[in-house]
This record gives sequence, structure tokens and C-alpha cells, in this order.
Amino acid sequence: MSEEKRKMIAGELYRPGDETLQRESHKARQLLHRYNQSSPDEQAYRDEILAELLGQSEGAYIEPTFRCDYGYNIYLGKNFYANFECVMLDPCPIRIGDNCMLAPGVHIYTATHPLDAETRNSGVELGKPVTIGNKVWIGGRAVINPGVTIGDNVVVGSGSVVTKDIPANCVVVGNPARIIKML
Repeated sequence: MSEEKRKMIAGELYRPGDETLQRESHKARQLLHRYNQSSPDEQAYRDEILAELLGQSEGAYIEPTFRCDYGYNIYLGKNFYANFECVMLDPCPIRIGDNCMLAPGVHIYTATHPLDAETRNSGVELGKPVTIGNKVWIGGRAVINPGVTIGDNVVVGSGSVVTKDIPANCVVVGNPARIIKML
């Protein structure tokens, strides 16, 4: 593992132009192209691609189109479903529990940039891991920001922007997402 890849996965500042990271990103894009161009009746082929792309996937079903950076930092639990146009930016791990559903257009970001302009303009990047519990439903066009943890049994309303941790057993909506109901 290259030092830049180690730093990336650890959430440290890293250089995305690293040869290893460039090669792995290109491989992910090739796999995603094949996945997104596959026919609806080629489910076995899609499953093979996801198995090669993702860090872990136990029977996940992802509707094309799907986008990610590397794939190997995405860990999906049992009975995972993502509808059309899902994006998961994964320089850091994205861990999603069992029985989770993502509506169309959900974006999950671990990728971020330094706040200091001079550091940011130097070309380094960083990430913060995202963890989503079991039995979570995320509504259409919701955005999950870097570093967020979402507890079990949460419903995230459509169009919500989750900027901080969400406890278990609640419904959140808005920008920024806020709790409107405990379950």
C-alpha cells in the first residue's frame, strides 16, 4: 500500500495524484462504466462487478447509475438497496448496516478539503469516514456529509443535508437536517 493511500484511508491529508491512487481510481471508473452500461437482465454480471469493486457487499442491489471514487472503502450490509443515481465518494470508509435503503439521487461524501485556502490550494485532500446503522432509509436527493454517523432505525427526509451525527430511532429533515420526530 502506498503511503498516500494509507494516509487517505486514515483520514489524513494526502495527495490524490499518487500513482497508486490514480491507477485504483481508473480501475473503479472502468468497472463503473461496465456496471452502468449493463442491461437490466444482466444481474449476475452486475453482481460480479460489485463484488470486484466494493470492499464488502452481501447481496447489495444498486440501480445504475452508480458512482464512487475507489469502491474498496464501501462496506454494505445485508439487504442493501440503492435507487438510481447514487454517489458515494469514498476516500475514507463508508460503512452501511443491514436492511438499509437509499432513494434516488442520494449522495454520501467522505471526501473533503482543508478549510485553510493555502493548504487547500496546495492540492492535498482528506476524508472523514461515514457510518450508517441498520434499518436506515434515506430519502431522495439527501446528502450525507463527511464524518457523519447515523444511528439505527433512522429516516432521513428527501432533500435533507446531514451535517452532524444523528442518534438512533428518529426522523430528520431539512438543511441542515434536524430531528422532527423520535420513533
